[in-house]
Amino acid sequence: MSGLSVAHRTALAALIEQVPDAALTKLSDLSRGLPGGRALELADMLAEEIQDRARRRVVLGPLMRMFRPRADGIEAVTFPAAVLPRLWKAAVAREPALVRRLDRDDDNAAAVADRICLAAAAAVRDRPEAIWPADLEPGRRERGLIDLAASLDLAHLARRGLPSLDVWLKRPDGDQVAELRLMLKDCAEIHQDGTQRILEILFSHLDDAVLILRVLTQSSGAAEREGFLSASELSGFIERLIIGVDARVARISAFRPGSEVASVEPVIEDLIWCANVHSELDATLTLSPLSVWGKSVRDARVTIAGQLSSFMRAADRAVDKALPLEQVQITGRMTRQQPQLTAPVQGETVQAVRNLLKLVGAVRGPASIFGAESDRKKLVDALTTRVFEYADQAVTVINDGEVEDETNALRLVELAARCLDLIDARGAARTVRRRAAVAGAAKRRSSPSSRAA
Repeated sequence: MSGLSVAHRTALAALIEQVPDAALTKLSDLSRGLPGGRALELADMLAEEIQDRARRRVVLGPLMRMFRPRADGIEAVTFPAAVLPRLWKAAVAREPALVRRLDRDDDNAAAVADRICLAAAAAVRDRPEAIWPADLEPGRRERGLIDLAASLDLAHLARRGLPSLDVWLKRPDGDQVAELRLMLKDCAEIHQDGTQRILEILFSHLDDAVLILRVLTQSSGAAEREGFLSASELSGFIERLIIGVDARVARISAFRPGSEVASVEPVIEDLIWCANVHSELDATLTLSPLSVWGKSVRDARVTIAGQLSSFMRAADRAVDKALPLEQVQITGRMTRQQPQLTAPVQGETVQAVRNLLKLVGAVRGPASIFGAESDRKKLVDALTTRVFEYADQAVTVINDGEVEDETNALRLVELAARCLDLIDARGAARTVRRRAAVAGAAKRRSSPSSRAA
């Protein structure tokens, strides 16, 4: 059987280049089980691509994360994903004889990787059009090419420093801090702004953006002082975090818990993220309350604290609406309140109570940071008692045979149990569900249809 034509191989190579790493491995395994010469050629192409990408990771590993936007949306130095394969091809073309030596896991492979990175930097400067086409994000192309070349210049220092990143984020000793500062000094000797550039590379390896503060404060003996950082090239990292907090505060304030399409998870994530940033700022920097940063942090703290209080008040009201009570006559003119078991179990009111109680139950940490934990705890205790009593009364009414729609009544009891789950009152929720499981059972056993059966 004839093999793949040149046109076929060209088209397949273009497609394979777009396949994600995880899918590429699966596709390679699948192709090896297919019959025919063309399948074997495809399998070989996939194997070559897997090997090529492994070599690329060895060489460009320190910068790989810069070829995608940050998941948290915080501003960072990044490059278009389409530039990465172009950059790699240009670098390999300059040092083809060295590529095979990357397959060995030793110091020699690291030295080869550093040399190829320098070749890549030269390619960016000499043939920018081959690496970053003029029509690819033209608005940031010129600046991006400068950043890319400079980052490649520092890749060998980043390669040596990255294994120590976890140490620098924790409690580094004197020697480990000296190692960090020496790396920053070496970078500054290569580029005037080398310190900031190497920190951008380290920043790309931090999924939690706020952790960059720990590296910044180790960069100099004076770095924990706001005045030093605000006047240095490192101030941009602080400003980005503050901008990130402001953006999340706006989203938190815009949240409408009763909307059918509203999801509370992003709001909880935003609250936790803001709390982590404020906690880290408190631990690592001394901010003047009169400074621009200090005022911004204080304003955000006040706004979030107010929004948390607003959510808690809304949660209190939402429980009353979702699990309403009604006045029923006992004897004569005597009345009492009991669960209104004809209330709906779906809709905006139920959605709101679920969202708000999930938020109340999930923000213990942020509530502590923003001074609202005492109010949150009081609310949780009060709601636990109230919702449990509602469910207990509802089960009693069901057992007494005083409901027309037992199915709806039991669904309301389950809603009450779910509310208890959301505020972490799981023991009370289990008790409610046990009682609901046998609610109305005695009545059903004594009914004529049950005896006939």
